[in-house]
Amino acid sequence: MPFERKRAAVAMAVLAGTLAFAVARADELADSNRFDTVVIDAGHGGEDKGARGAGGLLEKDLVLDVAKRLATRLRASGLQIVLTRHDDSFVPLEERNSIANDARADLFISIHGNATHDARIRGIETFFLALSASDDYAGQVARRENEAFGVADSPAKHSDDALVAIIGDLITNEHMEESNEFARLVQQELAGDAKVARGVKQAPFVVLEGVQMPAALVEIGFLTNRADEQSLRTGRERDRIAAALARAAIEFGRRYDARRGVGRR
Repeated sequence: MPFERKRAAVAMAVLAGTLAFAVARADELADSNRFDTVVIDAGHGGEDKGARGAGGLLEKDLVLDVAKRLATRLRASGLQIVLTRHDDSFVPLEERNSIANDARADLFISIHGNATHDARIRGIETFFLALSASDDYAGQVARRENEAFGVADSPAKHSDDALVAIIGDLITNEHMEESNEFARLVQQELAGDAKVARGVKQAPFVVLEGVQMPAALVEIGFLTNRADEQSLRTGRERDRIAAALARAAIEFGRRYDARRGVGRR
């Protein structure tokens, strides 16, 4: 009997150890699937000033400030935040993409200020990636932003390597639906006033093409419009934008986890 009791005790210990390992493994897998890392990309920087407002406001300065305000809010919500640039420096396209992919981020937000020859146009626009623009205007915005990296168009559209193009399409399609979802959340939270909500569009932005996660590019206002530029100069408006982007990211994260069956902490 003592031997039988000892064997039963050993069996129970083995079973307990196996269960503990299974629980730990399940927690580890849940953690790996949980929405927890966001990359915030402040457009332009350094010698690349981006758009310039009629009153002298520079896009590169505006978007870096908004990116930092957004980072503060998302960190306060418990998320890990990675910035592609922390100061007034130019970060090449490949480095921005590498920062996001190396971080294994769950979301990529690229922040920009808009510009057009028509000074009457104002408002908020949100874009997600497509190999073809949803309309001529979206294509023009993409070309303007792509030129900052010395690229006139999406490289994938002209790739001679069929395998690279196929892989690129697979990655794009995998994240396109979620990118669309996040872009619409941003538009809903950020636009507020229907008069300045210019909607969600698709275009071949190269900064979005290289990231392996849901991604959107947000044009937070037209620096070429005096009303937008005046508003964007104020800390109040920049805080409003950061708060709206944070709400969109947090709600996207909640939905992201729900789809993967991961409970929120």
